[in-house]
Amino acid sequence: MFGLNRIKNTLKVVLVSLMISMTASAQTQSTPEFREKAWQDHVQLKMKSPYTNLEWKTVGPEFMGGRIETIAGHPDRPNTLYVGAGSGNLWKTENNGTTWKPIFDDYSTAAMGCIAIAPSNPDILWLGTGEVLMARSSFAGTGAFKSLDAGKTWEHMGLLGTNHIARIVIDPEDPNIVYAAAIGRNYGPNEERGVYKTVDGGATWEKVLYISENVGVAEIVMDPSDNKTLLAVAWERDRKPWNNKVSGAGSGIYKTIDGGKNWKKITAGLPVGEKVGRFGLSFSTSNPDIVYAVLDNRNPKPDDASDTRKNNHRPQLIRGELYKSHDKGETWIKTHEGSIPTGIGDDFCLIRVAPDNENDVYILGQKLMRTVDGGKTFLPTGETIVHLLSHEIRGMHLDMHDMWIDPINPDKIVLGNDGGVYISYDRGDSWLHHNNFPIGEFYAVTVDNAVPYNIYGGTQDNAALIGPGTHNVGDRLTKFGVEDPWKHVYLDRWGGGDSYFTEVDRLDPNIIYYEHQFGELKKKNMTTGETLSIKPKESSGEPPLRRNWMTPFAISHHNARTMYYAAQKLFRSKDNGNSWETMSPDLTTDPGPEKQGNVPYGTITSISESVLDAGLIYAGTDDGNVQVTRDGGKSWKLVNKGLPKKWVSRVRASQHSEQTVYVTLTGYREDDFDKYIYKSTNYGKNWRSISGNLPAEPINVVTEDPRNPNILYVGTDLGAYVTTDGGENWHILATGLPTVAVHDLVVQERELDLVAGTHGRSIFVLDIEEIKGLIKD
Repeated sequence: MFGLNRIKNTLKVVLVSLMISMTASAQTQSTPEFREKAWQDHVQLKMKSPYTNLEWKTVGPEFMGGRIETIAGHPDRPNTLYVGAGSGNLWKTENNGTTWKPIFDDYSTAAMGCIAIAPSNPDILWLGTGEVLMARSSFAGTGAFKSLDAGKTWEHMGLLGTNHIARIVIDPEDPNIVYAAAIGRNYGPNEERGVYKTVDGGATWEKVLYISENVGVAEIVMDPSDNKTLLAVAWERDRKPWNNKVSGAGSGIYKTIDGGKNWKKITAGLPVGEKVGRFGLSFSTSNPDIVYAVLDNRNPKPDDASDTRKNNHRPQLIRGELYKSHDKGETWIKTHEGSIPTGIGDDFCLIRVAPDNENDVYILGQKLMRTVDGGKTFLPTGETIVHLLSHEIRGMHLDMHDMWIDPINPDKIVLGNDGGVYISYDRGDSWLHHNNFPIGEFYAVTVDNAVPYNIYGGTQDNAALIGPGTHNVGDRLTKFGVEDPWKHVYLDRWGGGDSYFTEVDRLDPNIIYYEHQFGELKKKNMTTGETLSIKPKESSGEPPLRRNWMTPFAISHHNARTMYYAAQKLFRSKDNGNSWETMSPDLTTDPGPEKQGNVPYGTITSISESVLDAGLIYAGTDDGNVQVTRDGGKSWKLVNKGLPKKWVSRVRASQHSEQTVYVTLTGYREDDFDKYIYKSTNYGKNWRSISGNLPAEPINVVTEDPRNPNILYVGTDLGAYVTTDGGENWHILATGLPTVAVHDLVVQERELDLVAGTHGRSIFVLDIEEIKGLIKD
């Protein structure tokens, strides 16, 4: 946990930040001091929680794996590995992946960027936090951490304002000399980008390379034969809710030969200009004169006077290219014709060279490619996979994010991708999938009333799943050969697929509704396997619908055949999705062309039908609108007066009072980490904040206790909270839940179980029966 002694600004600055954040138009970017104060508030609430006698249990799933962002292997003990899940904390194994234990659960972030081991003392670990990705659910980190005891304890070492640290390099002779590659904020400019260096073990830092407030550093590598020579990857990128820019003239390769005192941009033989995207770099250990660079080249293919009709009138891009240097990165040549035959992009663009062969190179793209002739030709690695836990996938999961090659035995490779951890003992011809720890990234969950009940949910790139709420992973992490009872609702042809809201048909529990990106709604018969596409479409002559990446849909509480589906307008089906009718106008602000990029914006993000009145429906949007109909869609009213202009993460009609409604909003896509939760008791006419003493953490969901309207549960980017007095006072809810984003909360009312869908640690369940009895008079 970071210490208060590291806050360099005065208390006055912190208080000013807090005052600004409490206004309806809160700051658009939270300062490092603001986030530091929020974490201290979190720690205090945890220490004082009256619910420490209650404990969350992990119910899985494990078998499908999850996104792995960083891997490091012990130089002398190859059975000891460290892996960082993208948003699921840091894990360690000392038995080559047979069992795993989390070693960073109680710190200020779950977002892992990079892990590094000091070559001169393997007990010294450095952890850079904040995912390298620019995905919609890539969370910001809280700087750099150091461990002196192989991960048992950690100390915060600053760099809080960097948000995303892509790589840390430790000097092989002096572990106090450390370089950190800081990408910086995902959303908007900031100066905490570039290469930072410490010579005193992290007590102080110097920014030794800075390009601009819009250009971060995504990679740094050290010459194996000269610890003063380093290469760094500059990457110009910028994300907004409506656009994702991943290239620019600021991108490129920089070199220093004096330990970071002076840098020069390398251009000889490399593309330059606005279409240069992310690079990945790797020195050859066996011949340090040789360096490889993989590039996401966003320029059109030169022969792409090619028929653009094949690609919706858009030119095809070059994308993946491999470059090679024979002089430590001074000059470069492209090694091949055309493009690398796999997707190379902003989310996957790394390269590794076998330590014993300068021509044996692995390219981490959408697929794992290998060249054994120095980049002239490429072939995919082997697709023979054995899973520790049963899995329907036959081949390798997509989207490669990191790789460690054993320097002593280069036949052994440890790979991390969106499907988890894979280990090969034959240079990638075959793999063992270590899918035996719970790191699923759930977006949404729901439950049924079966006995025992089931939990359904959609995940990041691991599809929709179903599993028993009574399952207890418990000591599963210490056992081998125990099967995971969860199963997929579906898998795409690549063995994964993003999925979001999932619902079970109340009239026929064999029918499950699920969706892909941007509202591709499907209806599946789990007995026969028959799957139908049932998403509503725009009418003839209408402009295309704007669908959110995570398009909300729901089954009516009042009629099991009625469904709702949201784009920028709301649709209703009265026959389980076979046909649809429009039941609203555009409920967003209908943002103009200045907010229309390569990501749909001006979309509905949350809908809620009242349990008490079938005609009462609320809709919240990504551009800050909250709309209500009280007559089943005949008329709508905008009710966002007094609410901040933020992304609506959840709107929830009360199940206790028809007039009451709750809304949570998030500034996540503005790098605003404040708390936004409001309550109305008159259908949204007036709102009041009920954030109370909640720490300043982005809020994803609010749900009511089914027995008591004063008991509310909230999920934030760092955990779960409860109030028993309607929001005046909040408490951290129970023990056993690590620092992790809670994206969804739902109560199984018969069992009084609170189900938490986390984005990084799969699903947790808490028995809430005792909470009512713990309320003080």
